[in-house]
Amino acid sequence: MSNLPTPAQNHLLAALPPEVKERLFPLLELVSLPLGKVLYESGSQLRYVYFPIDAIVSLLYVMQDGASAEISVVGNEGIIGIAVFMGGESTPSRALVQSAGHAYRLPSARLKEEFNRDATMRLLMLRYTQSLITQMAQTAVCNRHHSVDQQLCRWLLLSLDRLPDNRLTMTQELIANMLGVRREGVTLAAGKLQQLGVIQYQRGHITVLDRAKLEQLSCECYAVVKKETDRLLAMSPTSS
Repeated sequence: MSNLPTPAQNHLLAALPPEVKERLFPLLELVSLPLGKVLYESGSQLRYVYFPIDAIVSLLYVMQDGASAEISVVGNEGIIGIAVFMGGESTPSRALVQSAGHAYRLPSARLKEEFNRDATMRLLMLRYTQSLITQMAQTAVCNRHHSVDQQLCRWLLLSLDRLPDNRLTMTQELIANMLGVRREGVTLAAGKLQQLGVIQYQRGHITVLDRAKLEQLSCECYAVVKKETDRLLAMSPTSS
């Protein structure tokens, strides 16, 4: 008997009021998200929103010359497609599957309808959006002021928080594209972490061996994002 993902494995879906779950859960469609799949491109209309279960999706800003840099990551704590309920129908970022897995998708029109209908759901979604904005702002600061070594540590920790174990399937080239740095910089940084016994890297597979040490080597940006995300998502939508 296969263990199929359930909507409750996504923290936002699990936190919805019972009456909203009754209306939306029958409309959810389980989809597979292979590594490298683009859920939407910059400027495209968002027909669906996605609630990741065991996948990680990167939101990337793409330059005219094709260069890109990650502005945030979304996993089982959130939703892909906040522009739908924030008043826009498109977004300037690209949504790219960073770690393969599954997600539940929902037609954008139904989410928007429920967002406007239910105040508790609206508060929940807005709190999540605030946490995402915090992550975007901190990423911008980190990319400007911290070393590639520190950026890699932050990136690994944010990814681990959204996965069920301590393993990531990720090439150094893809990591470099996410961070907006040269591949050689990622190779050097990953090599240092491996020499310190913090990670094991082999053929595109990264296993974190010492998470506590990884947190010590990271800049303060990871802690800021995690603290704010935990604070906002731990708040009961009905408490305000």
